[in-house]
Amino acid sequence: MTEQTGPAAVKGGRPVREEFLPVARAWLGEEEIREMVDTLTSDWITTGPKTRRFEEKAAEYLGVTHTLALNSCTAALHLSLAAADIGEGDEVITSPLTFCATANVVLHQRARVVFVDVERDTFNLDPEALRSAITEKTKAVIPVHYAGQPCEMDEILSVAREHGLRVFEDAAHAIGATYRGRRAGTMGDTGCYSFYAIKNMTTGEGGLLATNDDEIAERARILSLHGISKDAWKRYSSQGSWFYEVTLPGFKYNMSDLQASLGLHQLAKLDGFIERREQLARRYDRAFEEMEEIEIQRVRPERRHARHLYPVLIDLERLSIDRAQFIEALRAENIGSTVNFIPVHLHPYYRRTFGYQEGDYPVAEEIYRREISLPLFPRMKDSDVDSVVSAVRKIIARYNSS
Repeated sequence: MTEQTGPAAVKGGRPVREEFLPVARAWLGEEEIREMVDTLTSDWITTGPKTRRFEEKAAEYLGVTHTLALNSCTAALHLSLAAADIGEGDEVITSPLTFCATANVVLHQRARVVFVDVERDTFNLDPEALRSAITEKTKAVIPVHYAGQPCEMDEILSVAREHGLRVFEDAAHAIGATYRGRRAGTMGDTGCYSFYAIKNMTTGEGGLLATNDDEIAERARILSLHGISKDAWKRYSSQGSWFYEVTLPGFKYNMSDLQASLGLHQLAKLDGFIERREQLARRYDRAFEEMEEIEIQRVRPERRHARHLYPVLIDLERLSIDRAQFIEALRAENIGSTVNFIPVHLHPYYRRTFGYQEGDYPVAEEIYRREISLPLFPRMKDSDVDSVVSAVRKIIARYNSS
């Protein structure tokens, strides 16, 4: 690994890279393009046969009975709650260290979201904190597989069974991850996946609900398209009929065949994408293990981390700059980065409405104050990782306060 010496670029030095390296980038190939053109010249561009084929391939990959292709992971989470009749007066427990959608969908159902703190080394929901937060109103838990590493699902499922709780896995980061031989998102009542542009596989926008529960699957499918009776998408086919009935007050959450055209080939490439992500993450790990100022997310045994993100914690006590300045210094070196996530309870709406404040979930808050997500995507070269490491070292050397 070659190192560039000299002052940090933010102070007028030469950047470690000539071209900007984004934190994430999709990888679409000729297969996806040909499939998309085929769809555009067919009779179906919205929900149709390719969406159904994508659902079948996803069910086969995940090893579940039912999959429902949707427009987002948010839709999958919302439908999970709605299909299980989670509603007003109920409580749903989840992690504050997640994107706001995980909590927002609980509020959409007029239920109460209850946060519990996370584990210090994995950044995932703490099973012991879960146990202590359960009340007679608790009806479900949403474990979030942060960055692509599965939560301690055996412990979470044990607590859930003991108290009769539903488990809806937020696997937005974790398609392809495994926990003790089981795929993330297939262990609870439902698994909810994201195919947003920067995820491990993409349909541009999109998501998936996976389940082995026949009742949830049937109810979620009807709710996903306005509550219209079964096989509503066939109304405009030769087998269809103009007649339909609204059996539930549903939503507009369906995936289109345009999106599924990408998903069919992205799914086939997924394991290869993850393998490359693992290689890049190991390269990062080896470099950062030597740096006292950098702490990496620990990967627990008996699981495959999908490596959607590469989060690190900066030891700010050893530096004379804060996290925001560190990110700006990286940008000056032509390195992209971001923060995942602002804890949900610290957002203005949650503070104003529920009275949350700093200090309520100290572990999640400490991780947030120190976390930076570094570039990680399958098209990266080993030399790209090396340039990121070089930039981090330059910044630490320039701003080391010890």
